[in-house]
Amino acid sequence: MQLAVTGGGGFIGSHVVDRLVKAGHDVRVIDVQPRWRNPDATYLEVDLFDQAALGAAVAGCTAVFHLAGASNVNEVAADPVWAVRLNVEGTARVLEAARHQQRCGRVILASTVWVYGAAQGTGELAEDFPVDLRSARHVYVSTKLAAELLVHSYKEMYGQEFTILRYGIPYGPRMREELVVARFVQAVQAGGPITIAGTGEQQRNYVYVEDLADAHVRALAPAAAGQVLALEGGTPVSVREIADTVQQLIGSVPVHYAPARDADYQGVSVSNRAAKELLDWSPVTPFVTGVRRYLDWLGQVGGTP
Repeated sequence: MQLAVTGGGGFIGSHVVDRLVKAGHDVRVIDVQPRWRNPDATYLEVDLFDQAALGAAVAGCTAVFHLAGASNVNEVAADPVWAVRLNVEGTARVLEAARHQQRCGRVILASTVWVYGAAQGTGELAEDFPVDLRSARHVYVSTKLAAELLVHSYKEMYGQEFTILRYGIPYGPRMREELVVARFVQAVQAGGPITIAGTGEQQRNYVYVEDLADAHVRALAPAAAGQVLALEGGTPVSVREIADTVQQLIGSVPVHYAPARDADYQGVSVSNRAAKELLDWSPVTPFVTGVRRYLDWLGQVGGTP
């Protein structure tokens, strides 16, 4: 297939590109500043807000994976207007480009399990949970919910096919240095201390980035059309457990505690059953193994995330 990936030069996007290329697809990467490149993909330095160039970039593509966006929650908090434009208007522009290309069958949107923070109800949550907009809390969550709403509206109004992939908390090679696993590794390598925001008891279901990328190849299947799928990690890991794992693999350092971040994602129980049933996907990499692979990768690139 001819496929396009916006944001395909970033942390998750570059792994998605690698996996799509490996599966035999012809991949165009749409990214103004690609940090990671695959020699077998085509790179188009096209701005999402250049509608004519974006339309030309997705022309003839069977599907567009839309991963470009603001994902650093601290940057979103610092400049919410920029984040809204990139995450919401940027999604609208990709949808608009796709619907005007007759052979661009599907837009596959990267969303996040952070949206479950706005869920009503308790217990394990599935993709059809009701949303309480008063509970969105973080601007990042609001932008992702708005992007998902746009995708549904484009299907209702214009017939534009879609798939929404709600990412669990990703980690692994090429991850941004401000992500918690990377920060803890840097702290230990520098002799410490590790600083934990909050009690350290807060849990996330981390998902190794290559497992996440594998789901994108599977999401091209017809069964994924019109679906919202949570790509949640398999086992909850607390922030304190992350610190312990990193120290186990590298060395012991002091651990300090700081006040919790405002509107941080607290983690809820999210079902990935639909992805298993429709895509035959589930995460396969244990957390300790994923961290060890990240450390191996750091060694290969000279210790710089």
